[in-house]
Amino acid sequence: MEIKLKKTDAISGVIEVPADKSITHRAIMLSSLAEGNSVVRNYLPSDDCNRTIEAFRQMGAEIKIDNGKLYIKGAGLSLAKPQVGKYNIYAGNSGTTTRLLSGILAGQNFETVITGDDSLSKRPMQRIIDPLLKMGAEIKSTNGLLPLIINGKRPLKSINYESDKSTAQVKSAVLFAGLYADGVTTYSEPVRSRDHSERMLKAFGADIKVNGNSVAIYPAKKLNAQDMTIPGDISSAAFFIAAALIVPSSNLTIKNVGINPTRDGLIEVLKQMGADITLSNIREVSQEAICDIVVKYSKLKAINIDASLVPRMIDEIPVFVLIATQAQGITKISGAKELKIKETDRIEAVASQFKKLGAQVEALEDGFMINGNNEVSLTGTLLDSFEDHRIAMTLAIASLIASGETIIKDSHCVNISFPGFYRVLKNICK
Repeated sequence: MEIKLKKTDAISGVIEVPADKSITHRAIMLSSLAEGNSVVRNYLPSDDCNRTIEAFRQMGAEIKIDNGKLYIKGAGLSLAKPQVGKYNIYAGNSGTTTRLLSGILAGQNFETVITGDDSLSKRPMQRIIDPLLKMGAEIKSTNGLLPLIINGKRPLKSINYESDKSTAQVKSAVLFAGLYADGVTTYSEPVRSRDHSERMLKAFGADIKVNGNSVAIYPAKKLNAQDMTIPGDISSAAFFIAAALIVPSSNLTIKNVGINPTRDGLIEVLKQMGADITLSNIREVSQEAICDIVVKYSKLKAINIDASLVPRMIDEIPVFVLIATQAQGITKISGAKELKIKETDRIEAVASQFKKLGAQVEALEDGFMINGNNEVSLTGTLLDSFEDHRIAMTLAIASLIASGETIIKDSHCVNISFPGFYRVLKNICK
C-alpha cells in the first residue's frame, strides 16, 4: 500500500494522539501477572500491543476489551503453559513484547518458543539473553536471533548487572526476571533510560528501589491488580510537534501527552533551538506526568546532540532529523548507534530518503550530520518507508513542506504504533 501526500499551507487544531505504546505493553504484562482484576484505560490497540495481549491470553490471563478499556483478570506470577501451536508465542513485529516477555518466561516452570515476523527475526536478542543466562535461565537461539527457546527455571539467581548501554527493554527484562530471583537483583546503566517499568512495578506492589542510574528489585510473592490510565504517547506526538514547527503559520494543541522525565529529551532540545512550545495543564495520572502541548511555527537554530541525551529521545530522532533540515546551521547527532538495530537501520533509512527529498543529511556511524536551511523547501518524490512505522510517519510530515507530490511505499506500517495517523494528519492540514 502506498499513500500520496501534498504540501500544506498551515497546521492548526486540537488533537489527541494514541496511548503510549511502551506503557501499554507494561500495563498488560503486569496486570496479567497480578492477582485480581485490573482496568487499563486508554490503552493503545496497535498491532504490537495486540501481540502482547494475545501472548498473555495464551498463558492464562483473562483479557476483555470493552469501549477502549482492557479488563484483565491476572493469572498471577505463575503463568500457564501456552497450548497453542506447540507452545509458541508469536510476537509479530514487537521487540518490546519479545524482550520484556523473555524476562518473565525465564522465571516460569515451562518451555516456550518466541517467534516473530521477518523484520523482528533479524533484530538482536543477545542483549537480553546474556543477563538472563547469568540469572540461570535456559535460553537457546541461533546467533542471538529469533526464535528464542526459553525453558523457565525458578528461582532464578539474583545478579548485579552493569549494562554498557542504556536500554529500557534490557533493563525491564532483567527487572521482570528479578521478580522470580532468589535475592536482590540490581541493574545499572550509563544514562538513565525510560523508567516506565520501575514506576509501574512499584504501583503493582513490587519492592523496587531506584538510585540514580541503578535499580534494585526484590523477589515478589504476588503483585496487586491496579486501575490505571495510559497517557498519550510523546513519540507519536513528536510527528505533529514537528509539523507545527516547520509549516509556516501553524498553531497546534496536542492534549494529554505523557512527559515522563526520561522521555522528554525532544522537548528540551527543541526549546534550546528556539521552538515556541508551551506545556500547560501539567498533572500526574497513574504515576506518569501528562500535559497539553501547544506548538507554533518557529525559526530554529541548529544544535548538537550527544549520547547523554539520546536515550531520552531515541524514538524521536528520525523526525528530529526532519526538523533539523529546517533549522539554520549544522546539527550533529552522535551516540545514536542504537538506531541501526530498530525495525530497520534507521540511520541509513533516514539519510537515504532525505537525500531523495533534496535535504543535506549525511549518515554517520552513530548518528547524522544535517546541514539545515529554513529557506529551502524539499521536493516531493517516491519514498520508501522500509515498513518501519516511524520512518513512514517522518516522511509523511516531510511531505507537508515538499513541493509537488510525495508518495510513500508501504505506508500502512504506521498501524504498528499509530492506527489512524493519516486521518489525524489530514484533519489538521489547512
